[in-house]
Amino acid sequence: MLGSPGCPGACAPFAERLPDMNDSSSYGNVVSTMIEKFNTIYSKNTPENGYPQMYTEDHYASDNRPRENGMEDCGPGVNRSTKTFKPKKSLPDESYQCDLMKYSSDTLGSGDLRLAVQLPEGGDLNEWVASNTVDFSNQINMLYGTLTEFCTEDGCPIMSAGPKYEYHWADGHTVKKPIKCSAPKYIDYLMTWVQDQLDDASLFPSKRGIPFPKNFLSIAKTILRRLFRVYAHVYHEHFLDVLQLGEVAHLNTSFKHFIIFVNEFSLIDKRELAPLQELCDKYVNKDD
Repeated sequence: MLGSPGCPGACAPFAERLPDMNDSSSYGNVVSTMIEKFNTIYSKNTPENGYPQMYTEDHYASDNRPRENGMEDCGPGVNRSTKTFKPKKSLPDESYQCDLMKYSSDTLGSGDLRLAVQLPEGGDLNEWVASNTVDFSNQINMLYGTLTEFCTEDGCPIMSAGPKYEYHWADGHTVKKPIKCSAPKYIDYLMTWVQDQLDDASLFPSKRGIPFPKNFLSIAKTILRRLFRVYAHVYHEHFLDVLQLGEVAHLNTSFKHFIIFVNEFSLIDKRELAPLQELCDKYVNKDD
């Protein structure tokens, strides 16, 4: 497993060399070191059996064994040139979730992410998780939108997070059998699926007083688990592109907020975080 004894973690350059969130001047001083260590670790972190660990959706496979046969190739990717990958999800001004996001924004302004993720006093957990899920979807949407020129069919022919982790897509409806496809196609599938969930008022009610479904937290966990995979792909496959674009601080702050939030409410199983486990541990355990 990534980061286990005797196996250098592929995200070690992030975990060990990440500049402090509050010290922008330190970025330039560590870039060359990060790139050198990044290349060194990746050259040594090839799986012993030559195959990456493959992830399929939980309701299609109970384990993560490689699926070498029966995979369908995806068609050509979607041409995207806009900086926002998918339309941004907005909350109605009169919704309670909108009020919660205003509260969250005010709290984030304090710079204390651990305080920002806490359930407001007297707040409803489902409402809080829903509003933050919408926000994280928008954040990831915008982050990935800046990388579409780098994340291409040719450059990223599989949806991976380093050499050990590969993701196959299935949603149980339009794609029932897990398929192996390129990263841009996978992320297009994923973000379209997420948008469909967020737009479904029976899952994400936008008006006050409308109850959430009994299985809402399970739905939110699936969304957040899949959104994590975009972060994992970006960190492993496009970190140097992020450096080039000067978006490291944005990426780090967004992911730190995300991982502290899902940890606060136990929304993603730890095994799913393995591709970025060291970075997750750094953010969750660090005393700021």
